[in-house]
Amino acid sequence: MSMNVGQATDEEDQVVSAINTTPLVDVMLVLLIIFLITIPVVTTSIKVRLPHEQNQIRITKPENVIISVDRSGRIYIYDTPVKGTRDLIDRMKVFAKKDPQPEVQIRGDGAASYEGVGRVIYAVQRSGITKVGFITDPTSIN
Repeated sequence: MSMNVGQATDEEDQVVSAINTTPLVDVMLVLLIIFLITIPVVTTSIKVRLPHEQNQIRITKPENVIISVDRSGRIYIYDTPVKGTRDLIDRMKVFAKKDPQPEVQIRGDGAASYEGVGRVIYAVQRSGITKVGFITDPTSIN
């Protein structure tokens, strides 16, 4: 059952293969508006008082042991140079016997090789100290 209404021109014979997306966009915008209205109601229905937190700069306590590694890999306890890894282990054992045990804070030069800092970590571990931290400069972030 077909119907012939006359001669068709070349322009009328072409089939339109594009999808009309206007109704889809309309439906999506309506759904978006509905979600934007209902989600804040759902998430804030129970009132709670959330805690406030402030970042505090960590202050070095006098009982902390500060070990520095300079650019060339030399190791210092406070300002005193250390002769080698064995000497560092022996000095750290003295601090490890204290009660409470002090925290060791390592200050490594940014241009130093990892070997110097690795020797410090090895010596601290061998001496039995459990609290180790790294001191960084938060203002030098590029």
